Amino acid sequence: MTASAPQKIDVTPGAAFYPGFLDLTAQRALLEELRALIAAAPLYRPRMPRSGKAFSVQMTNCGPLGWVSDIDGYRYQPTHPETGKPWPEMPRALLQVWRELSGVAFDPEACLINHYAEGTRLGLHQDRDEREFAAPVVSLSLGDGALFRFGGTTRNGPTRSFKLDSGDAFVFGGPARLAFHGIDRILSGTSTLLAEGGRFNLTMRRVTPFG
Repeated sequence: MTASAPQKIDVTPGAAFYPGFLDLTAQRALLEELRALIAAAPLYRPRMPRSGKAFSVQMTNCGPLGWVSDIDGYRYQPTHPETGKPWPEMPRALLQVWRELSGVAFDPEACLINHYAEGTRLGLHQDRDEREFAAPVVSLSLGDGALFRFGGTTRNGPTRSFKLDSGDAFVFGGPARLAFHGIDRILSGTSTLLAEGGRFNLTMRRVTPFG
């Protein structure tokens, strides 16, 4: 994390943008842990419910639970859908970020790891497959920048765009917990952190009610 107090930009009630939250040393250390996670739980391409159409984004998870999507629907489960093995433990560095930014007294249960290659995007959607909405979504970016679109709780409401760079954090909870959001474009070549290019986005969530 940054050595000094992180810059915070309030976006809307419940949502905040933290540019440069992770310094380069922290980014490199987290990427090294991420590589080990992916070796244990390989990236795969989920499929849309009903149609079975493959996502353009590859993904994996860490933590007790992981978000998956296939022809049967969206859900959380404790095992990788292709290997059948439990998801790897969440790194301590991610838990530290959560504890600093989430504002809640309980830890996340899932960290969804998306890899965006050049030309991939993710349409506007809500994170609403969890049973616990009292905790926010805490998001970290590693690698190439991205144009992130963030709106309100209705799909056709007004939106704002943010350029998310490597090391940036974005948090949304409270009245913004079910805000629509998506990735419009990957800004290829804006970071040298990932040798293969592209961007990793890590989003931590609480899935089940606490207590």
